[in-house]
Amino acid sequence: MKQIPFILVFFLSVSAFAQEVPANQVFWKTLKLHCGKSYEGEIMTPSENDPFTGKRLVMHVVDCGDDFIHIPFFVGDDKSRTWVLTMQEGLIKLKHDHRHEDGSEEEITQYGGIASNTGMAGIQYFPADQETADLIPYAANNVWWITIDDASFTYNLRRIGSDRYFSVKFDLTKEVDSPGPAWGWEN
Repeated sequence: MKQIPFILVFFLSVSAFAQEVPANQVFWKTLKLHCGKSYEGEIMTPSENDPFTGKRLVMHVVDCGDDFIHIPFFVGDDKSRTWVLTMQEGLIKLKHDHRHEDGSEEEITQYGGIASNTGMAGIQYFPADQETADLIPYAANNVWWITIDDASFTYNLRRIGSDRYFSVKFDLTKEVDSPGPAWGWEN
C-alpha cells in the first residue's frame, strides 16, 4: 500500500513534465492574441539623428498563421517595414521585410536572425544570421530582441561593440486605428 502513493506521485510528475510548453510557444501564443490589432509606440532611445523621433509609430499585427506572424511597422507615412516572425524547427526567426510602395523588395531586406534557444515566455533574442552578415557586414554583430507582456510589446536592437541601441515600446492596453500597409497584408 505504501508503494501506491510513490507510483502515483511518479506518474503525476511525468505527466506534468510532458505537458510543459516551451517558453517560445508561450511567447508565440501571447503575440498571436494581438492578431488584427494595432498599437501606437514611442521611441525609448530618442536621439537627434534618429529618423523615427517625432513621428507616429504604429505596429499592426495583421497576419498570423501557425508558423508565421507579420507585423508591419509604420513610421509616420512610411509603411515600408514589416517584422516577419516565423517558427522554424522549433525556434523563432525574425526577419525585416523592407518594400517599396509598389510592393517590390528594397535592396536591403530580409535581414535578421534566429533565436539560438527557446528563450523565455516574455522575451526572445535574435542574433544576426549569416544572411545578415553577408548583406550588411557592419550589422554582423546585431542582436535584436522582442519583449511582450500584458501591457507592452518592445522591439529592440543593439549593435554589440558600438553605441548603436534602438528601442521602441508599444502600449498593448490601447488599440489604435491604422490603415494596412500600402502593398498588401490583409486581415
